[in-house]
Amino acid sequence: MKNETKSERFRRLAEKRTNSVIKCIRILGNCSNKSMYSYSKEEVDKIFNAISNKLKDSKSKFRFKENSNENFFKL
Repeated sequence: MKNETKSERFRRLAEKRTNSVIKCIRILGNCSNKSMYSYSKEEVDKIFNAISNKLKDSKSKFRFKENSNENFFKL
């Protein structure tokens, strides 16, 4: 691990963290069992809105700037 490149470190950590997120989402799905749990549509919507918002936040951090002038106002 000491001699790994930035790309190798990214791949190692991203794979591990992605698999961890996928596992947690799968486990969350177990809460959908109506014979074990009681929940409302509003509660489910809150859960998935929170997940969706965090996913959008994380994804936006990976965006590549295609035009470095896009933040400047121009008429």
